[in-house]
Amino acid sequence: MPVIFKALDTKHVRALQAGGPDSNGQIPEKLVSDGGGNPCRHCLEDIAEGETMLALGNRPFENLQAYAECGPIFLCAEPCERNPDSAELPPIVASRPRFIVRGYTADDRISYGTGGVIETDDIETRCKEIFADPMVDFVHIRSTQNNCYFCRVERG
Repeated sequence: MPVIFKALDTKHVRALQAGGPDSNGQIPEKLVSDGGGNPCRHCLEDIAEGETMLALGNRPFENLQAYAECGPIFLCAEPCERNPDSAELPPIVASRPRFIVRGYTADDRISYGTGGVIETDDIETRCKEIFADPMVDFVHIRSTQNNCYFCRVERG
């Protein structure tokens, strides 16, 4: 079974890049990237040193509920091309050593027992193992350092 890695939706990102409010109701902050690992969750690449970026709160869930985590993410401040849905690891994932990988049910609840710190080379295999449970609807890839959201994974 293939898995598909998905970046944030372009319509949502364009609204943020145009100054719309983030998941906390705040206007995203404009910062300058130091080039030290500021990953855009839309193009799924690191934002180059000297480029303007947005820092904002992101809650990648439809509804507010106990498991709807909100955390900081970065986006390119200027419109960038969305990384296409792909079975290949996105650039910002492939370039880092490990991540938190965790499954969620269709009602956006954590599927207990699915979460763990996974070496990057093992992410695809772990996602397939998580998807063996029919109750799991999607998987999040998150930072091991700050639990920040990187991308979503769905069944292919």
